[in-house]
Amino acid sequence: MLPVSATAERIGDFELYPDRASIPLGEIHSGWPAKDGIPAIDNPRFVQSGAVADLKPESRVLGLDWNGGTKAYPIGIMNWHEIVNDRYGEEPVAITYCPLCGSGVAFSARVSGEVLQFGVSGLLYNSDVLLYDRKTESLWSQLLARAVTGEINGTRLKVLPLVVTTWLEWRAQHPETWVLSRETGYTRNYDRDPYAGYETSEGIYFPVKKQDPRYHPKEQVLGLEIDGQFKAYPVAELSRTEGEIQDRFAGQSFTIHYNPVSQSARFFDPQGNQIPVIRSYWFAWYAFHPDTAVFRP
Repeated sequence: MLPVSATAERIGDFELYPDRASIPLGEIHSGWPAKDGIPAIDNPRFVQSGAVADLKPESRVLGLDWNGGTKAYPIGIMNWHEIVNDRYGEEPVAITYCPLCGSGVAFSARVSGEVLQFGVSGLLYNSDVLLYDRKTESLWSQLLARAVTGEINGTRLKVLPLVVTTWLEWRAQHPETWVLSRETGYTRNYDRDPYAGYETSEGIYFPVKKQDPRYHPKEQVLGLEIDGQFKAYPVAELSRTEGEIQDRFAGQSFTIHYNPVSQSARFFDPQGNQIPVIRSYWFAWYAFHPDTAVFRP
């Protein structure tokens, strides 16, 4: 139980306690709309790749090949929902996307043996979406991949090897893929981008702790974490290379497969296992990891 002296602070629709938070509560901001105003998809439907008629070759998707399943989640849908609570076989997975940070991250939703479902809190930290789990109502930072408030504050999520790419590339690599259907149970215009123009502008809607002018704020980067050390791989730098890229960081060697057409990249360890990386805007990665190393060819 909380100590009697604990004083809650109400932010948005949540009562938060400073002694159960690992980020400053004053740096959590209410976005719009409120809790669950952006509805997560809890019962996703999928169609096979051959039946997809509403995606263009250049349409961006989040792709996950994991635990025997291969699925694509169009960003045109994720812009309106931000979270899909899904399953790959018997394993629960949370697919998340923050339009404000351009960040797509997939997590295992099995935490300490329990299955969690996530919703959109309506709150932001460093302009990034804060998820909440429906069991404890703890807040979870997408880009920190851990709970930052509540009774399970500090609990980490396992990041899965999600790829942000084009529908053309994903379908070519995974011709039998399933694709998230527009039959979500909600009425939304998935052909309209509610954030049109944001990706190319220098503007940021909500405060962030630190900024760095080395790159355009919305430069796309692939962020790598190894044993608590961080490195950013800007697309602008990867685009200056040819073929496979060999790199070494934090005592580990790996290979990067970069596709300049789709501007997508996958990272592999020496055994050929895909390494999870997080794609986001430069401003977001730097705000969370100001000590990040930066790849330059």
